[in-house]
Amino acid sequence: MVVLDEAAAALGNGAFLGALLQSMDAGVLACDADGRVVFANRAMREIVGIDTDGPLPPDFEDRAFRHLTTPDRRPMTPAENPLLRALHGEHVISEDILVSRPGHRVRIFDTSAQPIPGPAGTPLGAVAVAHEVTALRRVERFRNCHIAVEYVLKHSAGAAEAAPSVLRAVTTTLGWPCAELFLIDEATGRLQPAGHWDSAGLDPEDFFGHTPEFGQGITGRVWECGRPIWVPDIALSSSRRTAYERERVKICLRHGVRTALAVPVRDGGTLLGVLTCYAGTQEYEPDLLTVLLDGVAAQIGVFVAQRRAEELSRQLARVQGDFVNLVGHELRTPLTSITANATLLAEESAGLDPEIREMARVIARNAESLQRIADTLLDLAGLDSGHVGLDLHDVDLASLVADAVTSLRRGGGRLTLVTEVPAVLWLPGDAVRLRQVVDDVLLNAVRYSPPGSPVHVRLRQAGPVAELCVADSGIGTPAGEHTRVFDRFFRGSNVRHQGSAGSGLGLSLARAVVLLHGGTIKLSDNRPSGTIVCIRLPLAGPPG
Repeated sequence: MVVLDEAAAALGNGAFLGALLQSMDAGVLACDADGRVVFANRAMREIVGIDTDGPLPPDFEDRAFRHLTTPDRRPMTPAENPLLRALHGEHVISEDILVSRPGHRVRIFDTSAQPIPGPAGTPLGAVAVAHEVTALRRVERFRNCHIAVEYVLKHSAGAAEAAPSVLRAVTTTLGWPCAELFLIDEATGRLQPAGHWDSAGLDPEDFFGHTPEFGQGITGRVWECGRPIWVPDIALSSSRRTAYERERVKICLRHGVRTALAVPVRDGGTLLGVLTCYAGTQEYEPDLLTVLLDGVAAQIGVFVAQRRAEELSRQLARVQGDFVNLVGHELRTPLTSITANATLLAEESAGLDPEIREMARVIARNAESLQRIADTLLDLAGLDSGHVGLDLHDVDLASLVADAVTSLRRGGGRLTLVTEVPAVLWLPGDAVRLRQVVDDVLLNAVRYSPPGSPVHVRLRQAGPVAELCVADSGIGTPAGEHTRVFDRFFRGSNVRHQGSAGSGLGLSLARAVVLLHGGTIKLSDNRPSGTIVCIRLPLAGPPG
């Protein structure tokens, strides 16, 4: 009974309240009516950087308030201090305050403050409570950082152009002074600097002007192992085995850098580079920072891979273009001579041995085939480059399609052409080029269809365009190859396996002509088998 009485007395004397405040993770600060701090719990003392027990030092107010800054990093004035504002009657609800003690990381606290009312309504003092939200705010800032990085990457032509703005977004989010990006050079396989950002005024020739060594230093070790590496205190780092590493540590310490975090830049399983960030104070929360920085590195990795793929595609296009020009120009003259002489020989071979006559005809036939390929290549090159234009006039597309169908029927063979063509359908176009397109599409449909199976040809006006669709019930096009059939020299895998002849240029030329007319050409499946090619041409003519 005596023990219970003593406990009740202790609670009545405020011991319970004091113990409760001391056990809180949040910092609690109270002041009297004159603004003098009269209470700070252990958490608040730890924030300020004084002994967690014993009386408050006389200069506590100065030590507690001089390191406070606003969210935009300005020193906080007394008029902005939540505790002093509460003393004047204001109710401060959930405002961020930064504590920036020299030699320590910047910490962010969600702070609220309330006046302590007296009996007559006059404040007896004020109390403030501060919850640390550094990690939460970093996550929120990194969300914005990802958006900023995405914007920069979307509007940049390459890594060198994007790097400074991307690294600025990262360092601003971290509150760290500098960062640098390294990318593996595709030609040499070496890690090379791609760009850096510095808000601390470091000497770029000293701090940033280095090439990492494989397996040495934080950047080189990430290059070697492909995993993130965190060095909380460079001065205490055990990985200073080589002269290179010792020199890098010396440079970092000379510039006030204490912490480093490096993460790999990847595209899938391929290592493309390393992103390295530096802090001027010892930092914590390595797991959180690593995850956040990994997200940015992943964005950079996708961007670099896309740009490299685009550059490779441009190089391949240039090589293909050069090849087309070379083949077209270099083959045309000798082929013309071979074709002419072979044809003449075949026509004048009455007195020759039958076997020799057949050889002459084979030479002439194959020379003509090569001549057509060379002409098509030059045609494509001219259309793509703009050196060959369209001869535009009013064209009756209905009559043109009907003539093409009639010519194909006259060619013989077991054909079943089902047509649905209007009497007339006028549009501005190049009649010769459009006839090339129609002939190519019709020949493809017939070539890859079983003998006698129907090929449906439908031409109609669909609003502002003329729509020509050719549907067959042939071998169709394998999944994933519908857009590639318009690429030069590409032939469907099922066509190649059947051994069907062809150059893979007909649909390429057709697409080039259709695009110049301001139209579209698409290929789709015809159920249950076969292919549908649809061409749409504007009735108002091509743009420009």
